[in-house]
Amino acid sequence: MQEFMTLTQLLRIVRGAVAEAFPAPVWVRGEIHEIKTYNSGHCYIELVEKGSGRELFSAKVQAVLWRNRRALVEAAFYQGTGRRLEVGMTVLVKVRVQYSEVYGMSLSIEDIDPAFTLGEVELVRQRTLERLRKEGMLDMNGTLPMPRLPRRFALITSETAAGYGDFMHHLYDNGYGFRFYTRLYQAPMQGSTAPGGIIAALDAIMADVDAGEVYDAVLLLRGGGAVADLVCFDDYDLAVNIAQFPLPVMVAVGHERDTHICDMVAAISVKTPTALADYIVNAFIEEDASLTAIGDRLRSSVTLRLDGMRQRLEQTARRLGSGADMRCRLERNRMDMLLMRMRKGVTLRSGNAQNSLNILWMRVKSGTALRLKAESGRLDMLELRIRKGDPVAMLRPGSAYVLRAGRPVESSADLVPGDSLDLLLRDGTARCLVESVMQEQNLRGI
Repeated sequence: MQEFMTLTQLLRIVRGAVAEAFPAPVWVRGEIHEIKTYNSGHCYIELVEKGSGRELFSAKVQAVLWRNRRALVEAAFYQGTGRRLEVGMTVLVKVRVQYSEVYGMSLSIEDIDPAFTLGEVELVRQRTLERLRKEGMLDMNGTLPMPRLPRRFALITSETAAGYGDFMHHLYDNGYGFRFYTRLYQAPMQGSTAPGGIIAALDAIMADVDAGEVYDAVLLLRGGGAVADLVCFDDYDLAVNIAQFPLPVMVAVGHERDTHICDMVAAISVKTPTALADYIVNAFIEEDASLTAIGDRLRSSVTLRLDGMRQRLEQTARRLGSGADMRCRLERNRMDMLLMRMRKGVTLRSGNAQNSLNILWMRVKSGTALRLKAESGRLDMLELRIRKGDPVAMLRPGSAYVLRAGRPVESSADLVPGDSLDLLLRDGTARCLVESVMQEQNLRGI
């Protein structure tokens, strides 16, 4: 029968070999792939090393930060880096290698080097910067035209952030009466979800702009926080979206000491939201002061020109004063002489005209009397002739002058029964109706 050993014997040999190979703690570099904490206070961290080619990982191991060391290790790491342990972070950990026949190999974490993590973060940051520089994105957003007096803003921040309230207070209560329009697009402003949330907010702004909304700029605000909370603003994808955004982006994420990649790709970057509000308001204050200065210079210039013109007019008036008085006196004398000559001429012509009118009146008077006497004689003769020719006046008693339609009737043959006749008598007129007409031969028998 072939010799063999039990599984326990085999794994005990492995445990002994591990203990012999790693009698003391060692420093190991790895990337945090997963973090789990339990009510017991222990923290389990899965460390990986990414593989090449098709392999996702070339190595993976479970590490444990025991409760009795966790508070001390995490506090030292945060103090040194300003960050908390999170997924995706590359760390240098001091571990004791352990092997259990039941649980397999694990690493017991005794310490984490904050300086290494800072170096890794900075290395990643520098690589991101170099990539953006090669792609021509560092200055892209800054080349967009910015209105000299921007008034309409899309705000990306969290509504509960302290920086948001400070910004709104400084912008709207500016003390000068300047008015602005803002619209909030909420997004997480720290942690691993921040880059994606901010990019989603930028997409929402662009959709509103396409729908007709008008903005002068986009403002990215965050009110202070730890250095670790601001690492999200070094994200490559977020930086690309800011650089390529079609509106100017103004960044104020509340950090005084460091400059992040988002600051570098934005059109304008200031330290705090309050400083950004002051920056916007100051643009209006400077413009107002400039306009006031222009108005003052214009008023001063106009006043000087008017004063100069007034002085020249006064000097001209004084020079012309004596000459004008003399000229007026001469003209007045000329007018008086002309008036006298006109009065004499009018009086003489009036006398001559009166004489002419008197002579003409005598002529008209005598001529009219003679004419009236001659005409009166002519009228008397005309009346006599008329009276002699008046048929009515020549009527004998018992005779009448017959008219039909105002015309004399010369013969009975001109009449028909029904004619209306006017009979002119010596002392009046009678109207009659013809009933019948009898010729001369019929009258002889009557």
